[in-house]
Amino acid sequence: MFASCMCDNTTPIYDRINKKLYIKIKKNSDFIYFSNVFSTDMCPKNASYYGNRAATLMMLSRHREALEDSQQAVRLDDTFMKGHLREGKCHLSLGNAMAASRCFHRVLELEPDNSQAQQEVKNADSVLEYEKMAEIGFEKHDFRMVVFCMDRALESASACHRFKVLKAECLAMLGRYPEAQSVASDILRMDATNGDALYVRGLCLYYEDCIDKAVQFFVQALRMAPDHEKARLACRNAKALKAKKEDGNQAFKDGNYDAAYELYSEALTIDPNNIKTNAKLFCNRGTVGSKLKKIDQAIEDCTKAVKLDETYIKAYLRRAQCYMDKEEYDEAVRDYEKVYQTEKTKEHKHLLKNAQLELKKSKRKDYYKVLGVDKNATEDEIKKAYRKRALMHHPDRHSSASAEIQKEEEKKFKEVGEAFTVLSDPKKKSRYDSGHDLEDDTGNMGDFDANNIFKAFFGGGGGQGYSFEANQSSGPGNFFFQFG
Repeated sequence: MFASCMCDNTTPIYDRINKKLYIKIKKNSDFIYFSNVFSTDMCPKNASYYGNRAATLMMLSRHREALEDSQQAVRLDDTFMKGHLREGKCHLSLGNAMAASRCFHRVLELEPDNSQAQQEVKNADSVLEYEKMAEIGFEKHDFRMVVFCMDRALESASACHRFKVLKAECLAMLGRYPEAQSVASDILRMDATNGDALYVRGLCLYYEDCIDKAVQFFVQALRMAPDHEKARLACRNAKALKAKKEDGNQAFKDGNYDAAYELYSEALTIDPNNIKTNAKLFCNRGTVGSKLKKIDQAIEDCTKAVKLDETYIKAYLRRAQCYMDKEEYDEAVRDYEKVYQTEKTKEHKHLLKNAQLELKKSKRKDYYKVLGVDKNATEDEIKKAYRKRALMHHPDRHSSASAEIQKEEEKKFKEVGEAFTVLSDPKKKSRYDSGHDLEDDTGNMGDFDANNIFKAFFGGGGGQGYSFEANQSSGPGNFFFQFG
């Protein structure tokens, strides 16, 4: 019999076309072949022959062919216990746990104490339980639970394509695309027409933003399985997403920012599960938002983009620029640091250093704000601004105000003098604009006398008098400046 002749140094080889079984036996490092062993043609009514060939096919992982032989064996002899046992194992390997359980119970009817059948019944029950748990997990979008259940089920149902496809689909939903692709590819190597596996391959490409290639796989899946609803829906979403994104890109290139903003917004509603594409859409919409001066909205969109894809450098760069525009330099430095840690390029290093410089400058007094001028102000604009602010905050003008107001105005008058001293001197202004600490060059800026700056500017030290006199008709606190 087959069982007695098989040992560790034997290998079964089945010729499917000629329906012949070859046994390869290793003896003294040589191979001896015995052909046409257990040919069913020799004895077509012998259940044992079909059972033995089924066992051989199981060793070759040809479970579907083995199932046919084992079913034929029990049809010829319903009391053939090994035939029922092998049929059950084939059913279980292929993922049909209920059919497997019926076969194992039939074995127990023939031999109640059969320990192998008892264990296989437990295995079949476990597969059924994991299958139910996976179904519930999939409905709840608990894809990690589904992967766990399928891994456990596949320990007994190793040849079940249905379980493998479900696992692969959930791996794709979890963003574990290489693993999902690997599982689907293994199935397609065995069955190139498997519509479910083709769908999963397309799904992985779709979620990796390779939409054109994804559509090709979806179309191929529908060709193999015309009623494949998931492939049909994914194909429709992929085409719609691509069209909206391209329309938005074109509107942006044309300078039609309002239209681009709306098109990107519409694209974002098509498929919330497409993380990578949606990350790009959020970043694109953020770029449009910055063009429309919606800086806060742009920052929010870029934040959504990096939450979807933490490796998306472009979104960090866009958000950092928005923070720079808002003069929120701490946040900008954080984003540029993240970018530079990921991609150490000269450009990213320059952006980081610039943000760090602006952060350093922001922690000093902003002399441009003190004078109320733009950073590109001319020398004349700086002088005019000083004249206005110096007269506005001069202590003599507020001599009749409360002590608290006098103190505050004196402080502002001093700051105006500081600002003018720096910004009216080209060298100091250049160093200030470059972020250098001026105190290192000129000593403590707080020690200078703002009144001397005022006198020099208005000519008070050269004999031209000046005074602040109260305008009695205008009420207390109102003064006018008068040159003598």
